[in-house]
Amino acid sequence: MPASDTGAETPAPPAAQTAPAALLALQERIGHRFTDPALLLRALTHRSFAAEHNERLELLGDSVLSLAVTTLLYQHLDSHNEGELSRTRANLVKQDTLHRLALALGLPELLRLGEGEARSGGRQRASILADALEALLGAVYLDAGFAAAEALVRRLYAGTDLRPGQGAHGKDAKTALQEWLQGRKMQLPLYTVAATRGQAHLQTFEVQCQINETGQSARGLGSSRRAAEQAAAAQLLQQLQNTRP
Repeated sequence: MPASDTGAETPAPPAAQTAPAALLALQERIGHRFTDPALLLRALTHRSFAAEHNERLELLGDSVLSLAVTTLLYQHLDSHNEGELSRTRANLVKQDTLHRLALALGLPELLRLGEGEARSGGRQRASILADALEALLGAVYLDAGFAAAEALVRRLYAGTDLRPGQGAHGKDAKTALQEWLQGRKMQLPLYTVAATRGQAHLQTFEVQCQINETGQSARGLGSSRRAAEQAAAAQLLQQLQNTRP
């Protein structure tokens, strides 16, 4: 069927973002290996690229995200009323917040866009990235169920200050971890690069975040050292919050 009949542009030439290694690295970053890889590809496909795009997955992912975030807030903010929970949820699932999370996952380089959309800056457009993140959640839900999708949501928001009025942008994971440790008069964490994989333009960094005082550590993956450090900090912060008062 011609592209003009489907609404899709001529697809951009094959690029690094469609390479199996890049898709594998993304799955490592989100902590989920797809049983059906076609779902992951569709989640990353904008309507400008093909007739089979991510909009239906986006709709599904929006509902999954809302329920997962609501559950997270219900469990962590047990002294707050419905209005406060609702306002906080709205802040956590708004486009700006999802855009920030999508950037941290390295989604811009992975999007499948039509040539015109790619040339006009679609890879950095907040609405496209936010939609892709919701589609990714929808894809995880279809691939492995709600528990897997909810676990991903909890990892994504691990370094976010959930208190009402703090703002979803609040603190990134490294800042939140540092403040958590300082508040308990504990040493600051040490970040070290444990491994670097892939070719120069498709590298995945693995960083270890360790607290020498307690011996606790966690590792995170990212398309840059900074992203990997954030992922490791988020994992360690969640670990500390689950095991310490």
